[in-house]
Amino acid sequence: MPGKTIQPNARVVLDYTLRDDKGDVLDASDGEGGEPIVYVHGYGMLVPGLEVALAGLAQGDEREVVVPAAEGFGDRDEELVLEIDRSDVPNPKTVRAGDELVAESPDGDEVPMRVVEVTEESVVLDANHPLAGMTLHYAVKVREIADASESEVAEAAAAFEEAGYGAEPDRAAAQASADLVQLKTKKPLQN
Repeated sequence: MPGKTIQPNARVVLDYTLRDDKGDVLDASDGEGGEPIVYVHGYGMLVPGLEVALAGLAQGDEREVVVPAAEGFGDRDEELVLEIDRSDVPNPKTVRAGDELVAESPDGDEVPMRVVEVTEESVVLDANHPLAGMTLHYAVKVREIADASESEVAEAAAAFEEAGYGAEPDRAAAQASADLVQLKTKKPLQN
């Protein structure tokens, strides 16, 4: 009898290395602070291009997967890059490139934004995902496949409805910089 394969509602554990087009490692399960990916297949918990490529793999299988930007974190959208007055950010004297802020729109949506440039007068914020516009190169090994529990499926379904990886950013919220009711510090980005 053949072993389990990755199908909808399977709980999957993957070891992985993620590289950019130059071959530089962006993330890895065996890197500093790295952990394997654990997900329930079929609920958009991974970028679409990776999740589709994993269907049918068995425990122990290894695969190289190239995910174009459109099937990963989307293409970069320059309309999601905003310049605002420096005085409008929390801690305007200490804000620096690399900080991550969260903007709250009038309807309560939270939009994560990265500080990409700081001048005396202004701050440039980017609401694109940090990997938007990039072709992603995954090397994966399937460590474990099991049937997901009812609670794991319910959590995956709820997360899928909320957002999920690869979801398009809320463009209206990100573009409405003049209508932001609150901009707060989230955390500095780790390099």
